[in-house]
Amino acid sequence: MSGHSKWATTKHKKAVIDAKRGKLFAKLIKNIEVAARMGGADPDGNPTLYDAIQKAKKSSVPNKNIDSAVKRGAGLEAGGADYETIMYEGYGPNGVALLIECLTDNRNRAASDVRVAMTRNGGSMADPGSVSYLFNRKGVVIVPRGGLTEDDVLAAVLEAGAEEVNDLGDTFEVLSEATDLVAVRTALQEAGIDYDSADANFVPTMQVQLDEEGARKIFKLIDALEDSDDVQNVFANFDVSDEVMAAVDA
Repeated sequence: MSGHSKWATTKHKKAVIDAKRGKLFAKLIKNIEVAARMGGADPDGNPTLYDAIQKAKKSSVPNKNIDSAVKRGAGLEAGGADYETIMYEGYGPNGVALLIECLTDNRNRAASDVRVAMTRNGGSMADPGSVSYLFNRKGVVIVPRGGLTEDDVLAAVLEAGAEEVNDLGDTFEVLSEATDLVAVRTALQEAGIDYDSADANFVPTMQVQLDEEGARKIFKLIDALEDSDDVQNVFANFDVSDEVMAAVDA
């Protein structure tokens, strides 16, 4: 799982930078709106909404924006859009498999954005099903390290269905079946352990090893994809060593 962990670390750092750009805020707000539409405005009875709100708060989205998004999604306030989730599949440079998750109110715009980003950055679109089999849907909870050890986290989540805990440096990543996500997150809360985010994500079953040039190309492609307001998440199956990551960061 090392590749996924390195990439998770990078994504986590990138999220902080994205937050400054304001892009992340819009995506987090959209998540809240959709969760409220699907399961109602009460976070206690709607775990997806609860997690979407927690993630937004951790990223410093103002409470009034969060409240408005919940109301719009639940139909209690005007202005909510009718978003749909669309998955696109493709390949990046070096044969890296990509799953691109869009949340959009305009299917044509989303498809065009994804296609243009892929074409301009060495990627190619793939038929539905030709890439998705390389990924499994997993519950992913990110826990800030603080004074915790890997054993502390593992002890808290093992009985709740966690499969593994990965040390990402500043954070720990707890993986479980997607269906156990709420149980794992709840177990952390009951143990008094803070967490940054809890999501059902696509985790690769195998990785493509990348050198510095390959890593730069794939990061450029992923940046281009995530620049679209319609693209909510990009999942990829590559691995980069610490040395390569350090060279890219430099």
